Amino acid sequence: MNPIIQLILTALISGAMVSSVMGVIFHRYLTRVEQEIKSQRAWKEEAVSELLGPVNMQLDRTKRTFDRWTSKNLYLEAKVIKEGNQTIRDLLLTKGHLIPPELLEDAGKLIEHYDVWLEKFEKQRLAEKPDLESPFTFVGPEGYPFPRQSAHRFQAKFQEYWKELYGS
Repeated sequence: MNPIIQLILTALISGAMVSSVMGVIFHRYLTRVEQEIKSQRAWKEEAVSELLGPVNMQLDRTKRTFDRWTSKNLYLEAKVIKEGNQTIRDLLLTKGHLIPPELLEDAGKLIEHYDVWLEKFEKQRLAEKPDLESPFTFVGPEGYPFPRQSAHRFQAKFQEYWKELYGS
């Protein structure tokens, strides 16, 4: 066989082999990236549906309750506020694996506030058997005030993930 033809055939075969190997490596890389993206999306979907969404709804519910508060209302306090506070705290404690890392400190602040609030509620409402004149359970500046910025960051993260996953 002509040495030039042999050289051309060798170059073509070598090129084809290199292209094939590069194609396999690139395909594996793309598959790994795709799996990682799907895994991150699945985690975000779970975080939205099992943690951020329910926390967002409870934060909105309790804020709306405070906004319509006109006088002492033991039902609103004992049913809506207590239920909302307890639900948020329990979600943060049981679904901690779904808390985005940048919200861990905020989660700690919220849990701490709700722990103190629930403790005061227990002492003031359940132990004392209050009447309609008993003051509202409040954990204010002297104790552990509600961490508004932490709540806002949780709600913003819910909106961010929702838009990223499902559009506006």
